[in-house]
Amino acid sequence: MKSEPFECLKYEVDNSVATITLNRPDKLNAMTPLMFHEFVEALDLVDADDNVRAVIVTGAGKAFCAGADLTPSGGSSPFAAEKVPKLADGTTDYSDESVRDGGGFITLRLYQCKKPVIAAINGACVGAGASMIVAMDIRLASAKAKFGYVFARRGIVPESASAWFLPQIVGRAQALEWCMTGRVFTADEALAGGLVRSIHPADELLQAARELAMEIVENTAPVSVALTRHMLWRLPSADHPMAAHEIDSRGVFSRSKSADAAEGVSSFLEKRAPQYPNAVSTDMPDFFPWWEEPDYQ
Repeated sequence: MKSEPFECLKYEVDNSVATITLNRPDKLNAMTPLMFHEFVEALDLVDADDNVRAVIVTGAGKAFCAGADLTPSGGSSPFAAEKVPKLADGTTDYSDESVRDGGGFITLRLYQCKKPVIAAINGACVGAGASMIVAMDIRLASAKAKFGYVFARRGIVPESASAWFLPQIVGRAQALEWCMTGRVFTADEALAGGLVRSIHPADELLQAARELAMEIVENTAPVSVALTRHMLWRLPSADHPMAAHEIDSRGVFSRSKSADAAEGVSSFLEKRAPQYPNAVSTDMPDFFPWWEEPDYQ
Protein backbone atom coordinates (compact mmCIF):
# COMPACT_ATOMS: atom_id res chain seq x y z
CA MET A 1 0.00 0.00 0.00
CA LYS A 2 1.24 3.49 -0.91
CA SER A 3 0.20 6.62 0.97
CA GLU A 4 0.84 10.36 0.67
CA PRO A 5 1.01 12.90 3.54
CA PHE A 6 -1.78 15.44 3.84
CA GLU A 7 -3.00 17.46 6.79
CA CYS A 8 -6.78 17.25 6.25
CA LEU A 9 -7.15 13.97 4.39
CA LYS A 10 -5.57 10.56 3.91
CA TYR A 11 -4.50 9.30 0.50
CA GLU A 12 -3.73 5.62 0.04
CA VAL A 13 -3.35 3.37 -3.02
CA ASP A 14 -3.87 -0.37 -2.75
CA ASN A 15 -4.32 -2.78 -5.69
CA SER A 16 -4.83 0.08 -8.14
CA VAL A 17 -7.59 1.70 -6.03
CA ALA A 18 -6.91 5.09 -4.46
CA THR A 19 -8.83 5.90 -1.29
CA ILE A 20 -9.23 9.55 -0.31
CA THR A 21 -10.43 9.85 3.28
CA LEU A 22 -11.59 13.23 4.57
CA ASN A 23 -9.75 13.34 7.87
CA ARG A 24 -11.03 15.92 10.34
CA PRO A 25 -13.17 13.52 12.40
CA ASP A 26 -13.31 15.83 15.42
CA LYS A 27 -14.99 18.43 13.13
CA LEU A 28 -17.16 15.86 11.30
CA ASN A 29 -14.82 16.36 8.33
CA ALA A 30 -16.13 19.89 7.79
CA MET A 31 -14.48 21.58 4.83
CA THR A 32 -11.78 24.25 5.13
CA PRO A 33 -9.82 26.09 2.43
CA LEU A 34 -6.86 23.80 3.11
CA MET A 35 -9.02 20.70 2.64
CA PHE A 36 -10.32 22.11 -0.66
CA HIS A 37 -6.75 22.52 -1.93
CA GLU A 38 -5.57 19.15 -0.60
CA PHE A 39 -8.49 17.37 -2.27
CA VAL A 40 -7.54 18.91 -5.61
CA GLU A 41 -3.92 17.88 -5.04
CA ALA A 42 -5.05 14.31 -4.33
CA LEU A 43 -6.98 14.23 -7.61
CA ASP A 44 -3.86 15.48 -9.38
CA LEU A 45 -2.04 12.46 -7.92
CA VAL A 46 -4.84 10.20 -9.14
CA ASP A 47 -4.63 11.40 -12.73
CA ALA A 48 -0.82 11.31 -12.78
CA ASP A 49 -0.58 7.70 -11.58
CA ASP A 50 -1.38 5.08 -14.23
CA ASN A 51 -1.46 2.46 -11.48
CA VAL A 52 -4.58 4.13 -10.07
CA ARG A 53 -7.60 2.77 -11.91
CA ALA A 54 -10.43 3.87 -9.60
CA VAL A 55 -10.97 6.15 -6.60
CA ILE A 56 -13.01 5.78 -3.42
CA VAL A 57 -13.86 8.87 -1.35
CA THR A 58 -15.03 8.45 2.24
CA GLY A 59 -14.84 10.15 5.63
CA ALA A 60 -12.99 9.37 8.85
CA GLY A 61 -15.04 8.78 11.98
CA LYS A 62 -18.81 8.97 12.07
CA ALA A 63 -19.36 11.58 9.31
CA PHE A 64 -18.67 11.83 5.62
CA CYS A 65 -18.61 15.64 5.52
CA ALA A 66 -20.73 18.02 7.58
CA GLY A 67 -20.33 20.88 5.09
CA ALA A 68 -18.27 24.02 5.47
CA ASP A 69 -16.57 24.57 8.82
CA LEU A 70 -18.86 27.17 10.43
CA THR A 71 -16.25 27.97 13.10
CA PRO A 72 -13.03 28.41 11.11
CA SER A 73 -9.84 29.35 12.92
CA GLY A 74 -9.21 33.09 13.08
CA GLY A 75 -12.91 33.91 13.09
CA SER A 76 -13.15 34.46 9.33
CA SER A 77 -16.32 33.94 7.33
CA PRO A 78 -17.09 30.26 6.69
CA PHE A 79 -18.54 30.95 3.25
CA ALA A 80 -16.53 33.62 1.42
CA ALA A 81 -13.55 35.96 1.59
CA GLU A 82 -13.92 38.90 3.97
CA LYS A 83 -12.64 41.54 1.54
CA VAL A 84 -15.09 42.70 -1.15
CA PRO A 85 -13.27 43.29 -4.46
CA LYS A 86 -14.38 46.46 -6.21
CA LEU A 87 -14.50 47.70 -9.78
CA ALA A 88 -13.55 51.26 -10.68
CA ASP A 89 -17.18 52.36 -10.39
CA GLY A 90 -17.42 51.01 -6.84
CA THR A 91 -19.55 47.97 -7.64
CA THR A 92 -18.52 44.46 -6.61
CA ASP A 93 -16.07 42.71 -8.94
CA TYR A 94 -17.66 39.27 -9.09
CA SER A 95 -15.05 38.08 -11.59
CA ASP A 96 -12.27 38.43 -9.00
CA GLU A 97 -10.73 35.10 -7.99
CA SER A 98 -11.40 35.82 -4.32
CA VAL A 99 -15.15 35.61 -4.99
CA ARG A 100 -14.95 32.00 -6.17
CA ASP A 101 -16.64 29.37 -4.02
CA GLY A 102 -14.08 26.94 -2.62
CA GLY A 103 -16.27 23.88 -3.05
CA GLY A 104 -16.40 24.51 -6.78
CA PHE A 105 -12.67 23.86 -7.04
CA ILE A 106 -13.34 20.28 -5.89
CA THR A 107 -16.38 19.56 -8.05
CA LEU A 108 -14.86 21.10 -11.16
CA ARG A 109 -11.66 19.09 -10.58
CA LEU A 110 -13.74 15.94 -10.13
CA TYR A 111 -15.48 16.78 -13.40
CA GLN A 112 -12.08 16.89 -15.13
CA CYS A 113 -10.82 13.63 -13.56
CA LYS A 114 -9.88 10.77 -15.88
CA LYS A 115 -10.55 8.00 -13.33
CA PRO A 116 -13.93 6.75 -12.01
CA VAL A 117 -14.78 8.12 -8.57
CA ILE A 118 -16.94 6.21 -6.08
CA ALA A 119 -18.36 7.90 -2.97
CA ALA A 120 -18.62 5.70 0.14
CA ILE A 121 -20.87 7.91 2.26
CA ASN A 122 -20.39 6.66 5.80
CA GLY A 123 -22.34 9.25 7.78
CA ALA A 124 -23.56 12.85 7.78
CA CYS A 125 -23.28 14.32 4.28
CA VAL A 126 -24.65 17.85 4.18
CA GLY A 127 -23.87 21.21 2.61
CA ALA A 128 -20.55 21.08 0.79
CA GLY A 129 -20.37 17.33 1.49
CA ALA A 130 -23.67 16.71 -0.28
CA SER A 131 -22.57 18.97 -3.14
CA MET A 132 -19.27 17.15 -3.52
CA ILE A 133 -20.78 13.72 -4.04
CA VAL A 134 -22.88 14.71 -7.05
CA ALA A 135 -19.70 15.33 -9.03
CA MET A 136 -18.66 11.72 -8.34
CA ASP A 137 -19.70 8.87 -10.60
CA ILE A 138 -21.25 6.34 -8.23
CA ARG A 139 -22.53 6.86 -4.68
CA LEU A 140 -22.95 4.16 -2.01
CA ALA A 141 -24.33 5.01 1.42
CA SER A 142 -24.22 3.59 4.89
CA ALA A 143 -27.61 2.97 6.47
CA LYS A 144 -26.49 5.61 9.01
CA ALA A 145 -25.89 8.30 6.38
CA LYS A 146 -27.97 11.47 6.31
CA PHE A 147 -28.03 14.06 3.56
CA GLY A 148 -28.97 17.71 3.28
CA TYR A 149 -28.77 20.53 0.77
CA VAL A 150 -29.22 22.97 3.63
CA PHE A 151 -28.06 26.20 2.01
CA ALA A 152 -31.37 28.08 2.19
CA ARG A 153 -31.46 27.27 5.93
CA ARG A 154 -28.07 28.97 6.32
CA GLY A 155 -29.05 32.05 4.34
CA ILE A 156 -26.99 31.21 1.26
CA VAL A 157 -27.57 29.30 -2.01
CA PRO A 158 -26.42 25.97 -3.50
CA GLU A 159 -22.65 25.96 -4.00
CA SER A 160 -19.91 23.75 -5.45
CA ALA A 161 -21.68 24.01 -8.84
CA SER A 162 -24.36 21.73 -7.36
CA ALA A 163 -27.09 23.66 -9.20
CA TRP A 164 -25.64 22.03 -12.32
CA PHE A 165 -24.61 18.64 -10.93
CA LEU A 166 -27.56 17.75 -8.67
CA PRO A 167 -30.33 17.99 -11.32
CA GLN A 168 -28.12 15.93 -13.66
CA ILE A 169 -28.22 13.12 -11.09
CA VAL A 170 -31.70 13.26 -9.55
CA GLY A 171 -33.71 15.44 -11.94
CA ARG A 172 -34.83 19.03 -11.55
CA ALA A 173 -37.98 18.38 -9.51
CA GLN A 174 -36.18 16.40 -6.81
CA ALA A 175 -33.28 18.87 -6.74
CA LEU A 176 -35.69 21.77 -6.29
CA GLU A 177 -37.49 20.07 -3.40
CA TRP A 178 -34.33 19.16 -1.51
CA CYS A 179 -32.67 22.55 -2.04
CA MET A 180 -35.72 24.74 -1.37
CA THR A 181 -36.73 22.92 1.81
CA GLY A 182 -33.14 22.48 2.95
CA ARG A 183 -34.23 19.51 5.00
CA VAL A 184 -31.94 16.72 6.16
CA PHE A 185 -33.08 13.35 4.84
CA THR A 186 -32.27 9.69 5.29
CA ALA A 187 -30.35 7.23 3.15
CA ASP A 188 -33.68 5.63 2.21
CA GLU A 189 -34.93 8.93 0.79
CA ALA A 190 -31.59 9.42 -1.00
CA LEU A 191 -31.99 5.99 -2.59
CA ALA A 192 -35.61 6.63 -3.59
CA GLY A 193 -34.62 9.99 -5.09
CA GLY A 194 -31.80 8.50 -7.16
CA LEU A 195 -28.96 10.17 -5.26
CA VAL A 196 -27.32 6.92 -4.14
CA ARG A 197 -26.95 3.56 -5.85
CA SER A 198 -27.30 1.35 -2.76
CA ILE A 199 -27.42 1.29 1.04
CA HIS A 200 -25.16 -0.92 3.14
CA PRO A 201 -24.59 -1.75 6.81
CA ALA A 202 -21.94 0.62 8.13
CA ASP A 203 -19.33 -2.10 8.55
CA GLU A 204 -19.84 -3.35 4.98
CA LEU A 205 -19.81 -0.02 3.13
CA LEU A 206 -16.13 0.26 2.26
CA GLN A 207 -15.94 -3.36 1.18
CA ALA A 208 -18.91 -2.86 -1.13
CA ALA A 209 -17.25 0.24 -2.62
CA ARG A 210 -14.00 -1.64 -3.05
CA GLU A 211 -15.71 -4.57 -4.79
CA LEU A 212 -17.27 -2.15 -7.24
CA ALA A 213 -13.92 -0.44 -7.80
CA MET A 214 -12.22 -3.79 -8.41
CA GLU A 215 -14.87 -4.73 -10.97
CA ILE A 216 -13.63 -1.71 -12.95
CA VAL A 217 -9.95 -2.42 -12.29
CA GLU A 218 -10.07 -6.08 -13.30
CA ASN A 219 -12.28 -5.89 -16.38
CA THR A 220 -11.99 -2.58 -18.20
CA ALA A 221 -9.47 -0.63 -20.29
CA PRO A 222 -8.33 2.56 -18.48
CA VAL A 223 -8.31 4.72 -21.62
CA SER A 224 -11.80 3.53 -22.56
CA VAL A 225 -13.06 4.29 -19.05
CA ALA A 226 -11.54 7.79 -19.14
CA LEU A 227 -13.19 8.52 -22.49
CA THR A 228 -16.50 7.01 -21.38
CA ARG A 229 -16.51 9.05 -18.17
CA HIS A 230 -16.16 12.32 -20.09
CA MET A 231 -18.59 11.30 -22.81
CA LEU A 232 -21.34 10.55 -20.30
CA TRP A 233 -20.71 13.65 -18.19
CA ARG A 234 -20.34 16.14 -21.03
CA LEU A 235 -22.39 14.98 -24.01
CA PRO A 236 -25.90 14.76 -22.49
CA SER A 237 -25.94 18.54 -22.14
CA ALA A 238 -25.13 19.08 -25.83
CA ASP A 239 -27.89 20.71 -27.86
CA HIS A 240 -28.11 17.90 -30.46
CA PRO A 241 -27.29 14.15 -30.53
CA MET A 242 -24.95 14.86 -33.45
CA ALA A 243 -22.42 16.05 -30.85
CA ALA A 244 -22.47 12.58 -29.27
CA HIS A 245 -22.32 10.90 -32.67
CA GLU A 246 -19.24 12.88 -33.64
CA ILE A 247 -17.40 11.97 -30.45
CA ASP A 248 -18.40 8.31 -30.27
CA SER A 249 -17.44 7.92 -33.95
CA ARG A 250 -14.00 9.32 -33.21
CA GLY A 251 -13.76 7.16 -30.11
CA VAL A 252 -14.75 3.89 -31.76
CA PHE A 253 -12.52 4.59 -34.79
CA SER A 254 -9.41 5.44 -32.77
CA ARG A 255 -9.89 2.81 -30.06
CA SER A 256 -10.58 0.04 -32.60
CA LYS A 257 -7.02 0.47 -33.85
CA SER A 258 -5.48 0.37 -30.38
CA ALA A 259 -3.61 -2.41 -28.60
CA ASP A 260 -6.40 -2.34 -26.00
CA ALA A 261 -9.01 -3.34 -28.58
CA ALA A 262 -6.83 -6.23 -29.77
CA GLU A 263 -6.41 -7.37 -26.17
CA GLY A 264 -10.12 -6.99 -25.48
CA VAL A 265 -11.01 -9.31 -28.35
CA SER A 266 -8.22 -11.79 -27.63
CA SER A 267 -8.99 -12.07 -23.92
CA PHE A 268 -12.67 -12.58 -24.68
CA LEU A 269 -12.03 -15.33 -27.22
CA GLU A 270 -9.41 -16.98 -25.00
CA LYS A 271 -11.69 -16.72 -21.94
CA ARG A 272 -9.05 -15.08 -19.76
CA ALA A 273 -8.71 -11.88 -17.76
CA PRO A 274 -7.62 -8.94 -19.93
CA GLN A 275 -4.29 -7.16 -19.55
CA TYR A 276 -4.84 -3.82 -21.24
CA PRO A 277 -1.54 -2.19 -22.28
CA ASN A 278 -2.62 1.39 -22.99
CA ALA A 279 -2.18 4.07 -20.31
CA VAL A 280 -4.18 7.21 -19.63
CA SER A 281 -0.99 9.28 -19.27
CA THR A 282 0.30 8.43 -22.76
CA ASP A 283 -2.40 6.86 -24.93
CA MET A 284 -5.45 9.11 -24.90
CA PRO A 285 -6.55 9.67 -28.54
CA ASP A 286 -5.49 12.84 -30.33
CA PHE A 287 -9.03 14.30 -30.36
CA PHE A 288 -9.11 14.34 -26.54
CA PRO A 289 -10.06 16.70 -25.06
CA TRP A 290 -12.69 17.77 -27.56
CA TRP A 291 -13.79 20.74 -25.46
CA GLU A 292 -12.20 23.95 -24.15
CA GLU A 293 -12.35 24.52 -20.40
CA PRO A 294 -14.05 27.86 -19.70
CA ASP A 295 -12.42 30.45 -17.46
CA TYR A 296 -14.11 31.89 -14.38
CA GLN A 297 -15.66 35.26 -15.26
